[in-house]
Amino acid sequence: MTPRPSAPDAAERSALAALTRIAEPGDQTVSRWLETYGPSEVVRRLQKGGAGPPGSSKRRWEGLRLRAAKARPEADLAAIAALGGRFLCPGDGEWPGQLDDLGLSRPYGLWVRGAPSLRFWALRSVAVVGARACTDYGMHVAAALSAGLAAHGWTVVSGAAYGIDGAAHRGALGAGGATVGVLACGVDAAYPPGHADLIRRTAEYGLLVAELPPGSHPTRSRFVLRNRVIAALTRGTVVVEAEVRSGSLVTARRARDLNRVVMGVPGPVTSGLSAGVHRLLQHDGGCLVTDPDEVVELVGEMGDIAPDPEVPVLPRDLLPPEAARVLEALPARAAATVGRLAAASATPADRVLVRLHELRALGFVGSAGERWWLLDPSPRADGGP
Repeated sequence: MTPRPSAPDAAERSALAALTRIAEPGDQTVSRWLETYGPSEVVRRLQKGGAGPPGSSKRRWEGLRLRAAKARPEADLAAIAALGGRFLCPGDGEWPGQLDDLGLSRPYGLWVRGAPSLRFWALRSVAVVGARACTDYGMHVAAALSAGLAAHGWTVVSGAAYGIDGAAHRGALGAGGATVGVLACGVDAAYPPGHADLIRRTAEYGLLVAELPPGSHPTRSRFVLRNRVIAALTRGTVVVEAEVRSGSLVTARRARDLNRVVMGVPGPVTSGLSAGVHRLLQHDGGCLVTDPDEVVELVGEMGDIAPDPEVPVLPRDLLPPEAARVLEALPARAAATVGRLAAASATPADRVLVRLHELRALGFVGSAGERWWLLDPSPRADGGP
């Protein structure tokens, strides 16, 4: 684990802000430079010219220098302040310490929009992720799961994308709970455009978090890199619908590698959108969950135990064993004699007769002379005819 640093001074904060525009998120080579030289020296070398640090290729160094020439950290810091946000660095009081588990892939800093403390909200947080092109079943499950987690006092973290992500944020917001959107662009950008209102509401009532400075646009690789932050920020990740090749499974596997709890909600075996979740459960150490209580039991503190599911009690469940045997021996749609029932239930005839009278008083059977029959020919409790 990377040692927790002290809070940066103003010059180092400005340099780290510049690096979020110069380098791609999670660049381990840049992180090594930071460990060796510090952020101010790395940015100075990039802006002033000269050869790169040992181990850096000339082509890569020159590419970073092109970005460094355009970096204006003061403008970015002013832009986030105008949004009512802030730029967090490792060592700040609000910095979530669990992000340090990423080691050299740890963010250089985070651009945050929203009033709550990211550190405190992340202490009890769960990621709910899944397919963009999800089914109505997936949308319903994600929203209900997130609303339940929010009602339990847990923060729901997701990526603000279409599909499961959006349902997760809406579920938490609808329950009046906490939610964090981790973006692959700047926190001032409404991406995807169809979620402009959802992103606005998340910023107003929750938190938006990004590694990229204001004005940055998303790319395919940035979506993938964003997933590691979701995985590290939370205590566990729940996947609701995912194909076998899915960014949500990347998040789940990264969470597993970080020793976080990995969970999946099962779906129809005929759906390709369930195939990835089922594979996660079968082969990648995922835990099957179906409701918020089960999630809290896995990620919560000792004593957060999910209640046993309520199993409906049928009237025949309350019968004494001997009476139940006699009842089971009766044909579904025909009458039978006491002798036949005695043989079928392996019960003496006199006991069969006693039980039949009890069953008739309880409304289970009818009789005429020596013949007895079921009054309710519905399917048996064991699924038999």
